[in-house]
Amino acid sequence: MPSLGEAEGRHGHRHDGAHAHPTLRVVRACPPIRHAVRRGAATGATVAMTVVVLAAVVVAAIVVLRRDMSGRQGSGLSEAFEYRLDNLTKIEPTLVLYRQTGKIALTLKQARAAAVGPEDRVYVAGDQAIQVFEPDGKKHAEFATSDEPRCLAVAGPHHAFPGRVYVGMKTRVEVHDPSGKRVAAWEDLGPKAVLTSIAVGEQDVLVADAGNRIVLRYDPTGKLVTRIGKRDPAKHILGFVIPSPYFDLAMAADGLVRVVNPGAHRIEAFTLDGDVELFWGRQGEAIDRFCGCCNPTNIAILPDGRVVTSEKGIPRVKVYSAEGKFLGVVAGPETLAPTETILEETRSDHKLPVFDVAADSRGRVLVLDPLAVKVRIFEAKGERTE
Repeated sequence: MPSLGEAEGRHGHRHDGAHAHPTLRVVRACPPIRHAVRRGAATGATVAMTVVVLAAVVVAAIVVLRRDMSGRQGSGLSEAFEYRLDNLTKIEPTLVLYRQTGKIALTLKQARAAAVGPEDRVYVAGDQAIQVFEPDGKKHAEFATSDEPRCLAVAGPHHAFPGRVYVGMKTRVEVHDPSGKRVAAWEDLGPKAVLTSIAVGEQDVLVADAGNRIVLRYDPTGKLVTRIGKRDPAKHILGFVIPSPYFDLAMAADGLVRVVNPGAHRIEAFTLDGDVELFWGRQGEAIDRFCGCCNPTNIAILPDGRVVTSEKGIPRVKVYSAEGKFLGVVAGPETLAPTETILEETRSDHKLPVFDVAADSRGRVLVLDPLAVKVRIFEAKGERTE
């Protein structure tokens, strides 16, 4: 995935993809050479000897690196340094609270984002189009966009413009009416902007800009009202740590906007004026925590206020209470991507499958699967399905 920041984040996390191997440190193996030689000829001999010794050290280091990276000779480290993935990719069955009850096949080459609109219609952004489906998966409509859409949100019945579709391109927001006609294009935010998420309230449109590490609050006409999340120690605002272009947000019924702070491995709840009300989440490999360099990647809010989270690296979709108590799992790696592992973070293209999530009024969890190019529909176990 493309990096958005320096090699090291605010908390010292490395974001250069070097997660699978411990950092190799070269230490001085010999004492420093004393200035004991005074005559020119002897000095020349000493310099020559020094060059030979240094060359030998460099060659030895290269051999060690080649043997380590090739994998033919092993890493040379004890087993304590080897990744053990079994306990991460396998999830205790009693923790899985949902089951897949349906799927929606997409006619897109690349699916990037999903959202739920009025009447529980499912909207999917990809290629240069938005596809719309009925709750049962039947295709309802499709309309073109002027560029590649990266995120979207659909206004509900209480919004100033019900049914409007707000589509985030890389650096700007475009607005479409319910029929798909483009009715507005908001200001371009410049080359540094990377828009990754949009959420809609009754009188507000919230836009996450990963490039500038900020949340922008607009009114429905595109007028900027305020910025949310700028680092402010006096207000206990950490500032967003965003190593890669995954920066999600969602509006909740309590009036707070939930924002993922992926580099800090937590979710933060802000008022629309920018005050932080609560935050939760911890880094770790345990199922109730968020592992990897920067997770979760995506969130959605269920009708009762519970929070659905999605993780990359080892794909996991989970459910928490509004206050952050771990409740259970929607789907894990064995369902979503059985061949993917956290070691994929070392791939040269840095591309990982990222599963966007959404929720409808019935409490169904919708997972956008970019590998199979479809929307997976999950329902809580025990609930009746149609």
